[in-house]
Amino acid sequence: MRATTIHAPGDVRFEEVPDPVIEEPTDAIVKVVAGCICGSDLWPYRGANDIDSGSTIGHECVGVVEEVGSAVKDFKPGDFVIVPFCHCDNTCAHCAAGVQSACDNLGFTASGQGEYSRVTQADGSLVKTDGTPDASLIPSLLTLSDVMATGWHAAVAAGVKPGGTAVVIGDGAVGLCGVLAAAQLGAERVVAMSRHEPRQEIARAFGATDIIAERGKEGGARIAELTRGIGADAVLECVGTDEAMKTAFAIARPGATVGFVGVPHGVELPVRRMFQKNVGLAGGMAPVRRYLPDLLERVLSGAIDPGKVFDLTLPMSQSPEGYRAMDERRAIKVLLQP
Repeated sequence: MRATTIHAPGDVRFEEVPDPVIEEPTDAIVKVVAGCICGSDLWPYRGANDIDSGSTIGHECVGVVEEVGSAVKDFKPGDFVIVPFCHCDNTCAHCAAGVQSACDNLGFTASGQGEYSRVTQADGSLVKTDGTPDASLIPSLLTLSDVMATGWHAAVAAGVKPGGTAVVIGDGAVGLCGVLAAAQLGAERVVAMSRHEPRQEIARAFGATDIIAERGKEGGARIAELTRGIGADAVLECVGTDEAMKTAFAIARPGATVGFVGVPHGVELPVRRMFQKNVGLAGGMAPVRRYLPDLLERVLSGAIDPGKVFDLTLPMSQSPEGYRAMDERRAIKVLLQP
């Protein structure tokens, strides 16, 4: 098959690689209908993460089941499925506690930017739709494999409640989905911290009541002004940098929680401030399967349309251009079609 591979920082290619095959009885092979590039894929692209030269890249996809292992009972070839980026058996003690991203049999999508992908725990991981969805729904369904579920996790971890004030740090696809999640969970005021007009427009469409373009101390002062000096009831940290984390704790009111889903890079927690202000930290890698049924229903009912985060669609063969577009901030999120 053909798939996107990464060889070095800035060196992404679309080339021939071995087809994924059934390795365990619990596996399934999915023919990818749509994949995409994630903000976290930019970490290795920019040289911030180690790279296994020549490995496939891409962990978000939806598609059609091509083949299943002998132990797979709930899916069959022809089923249209959403593939969570983290695979789980959905039966172990951690899954039962709602932490499917720490499953005893955890696996990950490895070739979501390719023609086929192997799912290691098919029955526990996959969620199918009732027949083949309309093409107009594909972008929103694709977000459920990661970014919408991750934004939702940030809002849940931060303890967003009806009537409260939620502040979202980060205006990438995850941050924008965090805005949507906070609005859906009933926050009365949803503040998006964003300096980019196209992203601000999506944030408003997703339910942001306020936009703050300032960063650092100036951004903190604007939050203080908006909240009459109290601070945010819930903060969603959707970036993963030390600056973003410092801002999150600076604007959180005493007793609040920071929900963090940005993959941490160089982050040092302000533990003394956390102690003195009783500000908590929760979140981490999103347990996508936990949220999928609810989010799927919201998409199918028209309650949410997270597919708006895709502002560039390319043939999968042009995935290197998709990486350049996101790296240069010419695109928020790139959808790839085989």
